[in-house]
Amino acid sequence: MISEEQKATKTVNLAINNYARDVEASYRLNLPDNEFTYSDFFQNKMLIIHAIRKGLPYSLFIEIQKLTPFSEEDWADFLNISVKTLQRHKKEEDYYFKPIHTEKIIELAEVTQFGKEVFDSPEQFYSWLNTPSYALANLKPAELLKDSYGKELVMAELNRIEHGIFA
Repeated sequence: MISEEQKATKTVNLAINNYARDVEASYRLNLPDNEFTYSDFFQNKMLIIHAIRKGLPYSLFIEIQKLTPFSEEDWADFLNISVKTLQRHKKEEDYYFKPIHTEKIIELAEVTQFGKEVFDSPEQFYSWLNTPSYALANLKPAELLKDSYGKELVMAELNRIEHGIFA
């Protein structure tokens, strides 16, 4: 039986593949011919740069949102917009986020993807995100995700955990 997480991953893989092909055509990139997955996306920094410049479609954001532990209120806070604005964008057909918002969405998606790889289950990762960390000045990792420097600290801590280096 396929889990909700697996369904969401399959759907986001299809959506990211279509989006990557769209970005590839717009910026004349040369992506591999095979299916392009969500994990592949984070490995291709040039694609990410061009994706940020193009903007992320709301439809892809919805699929990414399903794979993260963040509520609509959390997303609005991370993006520094109101929940009402986020909901209004949902109603706009073919809405693309501005580059600054696209970059933040991709950063949070990257943290979530890496965190799920590091921990045995999404639940363990989500628990870690919301538990004060001595290595992060007793802040919850989720609290640091509002800016790029905080995201880098969280990614570095996840990297240390992955390699068995605990503070």
